[in-house]
Amino acid sequence: MLEVRNIQKSFDGMQVLKGVDIDVQKGDVVAILGPSGSGKTTLLRCINFLEQADSGTMAFDGETYQFGHVSKQEILKIRKKTAFVFQNYNLFRNKTALQNVTEGLIVARKIPKRQAEEIGRQALEKVGLSDRCSYYPHQLSGGQQQRVAIARAIAASPEIIFFDEPTSALDPELIGEVLAVMRQLADEGMTMLVVTHEINFARNVSSKVIFMEDGSIIEAASSRDFFNSPREERTKVFLRTIIGDKPENGAGAEPLSIRK
Repeated sequence: MLEVRNIQKSFDGMQVLKGVDIDVQKGDVVAILGPSGSGKTTLLRCINFLEQADSGTMAFDGETYQFGHVSKQEILKIRKKTAFVFQNYNLFRNKTALQNVTEGLIVARKIPKRQAEEIGRQALEKVGLSDRCSYYPHQLSGGQQQRVAIARAIAASPEIIFFDEPTSALDPELIGEVLAVMRQLADEGMTMLVVTHEINFARNVSSKVIFMEDGSIIEAASSRDFFNSPREERTKVFLRTIIGDKPENGAGAEPLSIRK
């Protein structure tokens, strides 16, 4: 479904992405893990052309694109088939939850307002906010605002959703409600590429895990293999630091419920 090859990106002479390759199949939930500054968010933003990569290729939906030479029309075509959920919600403060969901449908996709509102209400119902359609962002908790952002994403019926650390701006008690919505989407077969620090989500919901450091992929594997039998020593050190067990032999690890 999505194939990225040799994507490279530099900022002010510093190389942030060093020839990264990614493969995502339809229905995959791919978690991207790694320490801060490893290039995770830059990778996600380059794939959706929020940042302009320097070089590399992307095959998506039967078309191949050169990262360094993509036209505005091609970017628009790609974005009509994708959606992006940001760390800080990116909601319009002067619009209601429903208006935030329908704005892109009406303005960018030219869907009639009445039809867009019906789609928007269904999307908000899906994330458990059918009773918050008329609420403005300041009247919603952080978790509710992020669920509005997810409703906005799914309302566009994308082929893949990109999540950039969707719980990082939330208080701990609000994280669960957002992860529950993401788990529901995963169970329904939505293809997702998720930059996250939520290890339990990566372990229990994702189908694949990518571990990045210093602009490169250190290891990529199925979730089961990544957490139970990582190959690279750097991955083992990372997991021991994060979850405090010995992933190379599984000793002390809690039972896993890996999404098939």
